[in-house]
Amino acid sequence: MELRTLRYFVAVAEELHFGRAATRLHMSQPPLSRAMKQLETEVGARLLDRSSAGVTLTAAGAVLLDEARALLDRAERTRVRVAAAAGATTITVGMLGDSTDPGAARLADAYRRRHPGVEVRVRESDLTDPTCGLRAGLVDIALTRGPFDEKGLTVHELRADPVGALLRGDDPLARRDRLRLADLADRRWFVFPAGTDPRWQSYWSGGEPREGPVVRAVQECRQAVLWNGTVGMTVLDHRTAEGLVVVPLTDMPPSRVVVAWNEGDTNPLLRSFVEIATAAYHAPPPRYV
Repeated sequence: MELRTLRYFVAVAEELHFGRAATRLHMSQPPLSRAMKQLETEVGARLLDRSSAGVTLTAAGAVLLDEARALLDRAERTRVRVAAAAGATTITVGMLGDSTDPGAARLADAYRRRHPGVEVRVRESDLTDPTCGLRAGLVDIALTRGPFDEKGLTVHELRADPVGALLRGDDPLARRDRLRLADLADRRWFVFPAGTDPRWQSYWSGGEPREGPVVRAVQECRQAVLWNGTVGMTVLDHRTAEGLVVVPLTDMPPSRVVVAWNEGDTNPLLRSFVEIATAAYHAPPPRYV
């Protein structure tokens, strides 16, 4: 049995639905169904009961699920131990400044428990580089937010957060329950410096060119609003300074929390980081082929 096939089986067994499992694995349903039938042939037992009511595990399938999880975990630990023996005992993680996300705290705790001998170096980046130094080779992996230019990178979404307008508490719009971008059309916004990733700039400017004070960090965004009465966007659940409020924007797509690394980087410490991050943020698992 190949590890890839076992990953397919675990996805089907956990989702109990071929369509959802195929979506989770980023593949079409027919090859997934063929892989499961081939697996049943290899083990000599029916693993899944398929009916109009859905998919259920057989007794043999339940046993294989436990064993497959253990085998996949053992394979990952083996890759990490080999990497450590080869000297790969340090990774550098890029993060955007002001990262107080509880998901990141869970990730740090879980990674430390899984890999106590690995030194994790953290490099905080300002808002002008959403890849946190990944393209410049300053970090091995980035825990950040999209959108940004993904060329040459592998990007896996961990969570999507709703956003809102960041306003002074005495702003007339601050009394509203919700807003649309059109409500902010005639206002001055905080903006990012020239040279900032265009996709990132466009998203956080609501898709329109804006004018206003230039900012580079989360605290500068907040201070620009406090001191100048400008507006901008932030994640709804971010803590705000006294005197500021966040009003939901109903016509903005959510902000994606992502983990990104360079395409083709096979460092097992990074792969383990991605899988632990996926669990810490309760996201669908990444696709590995």
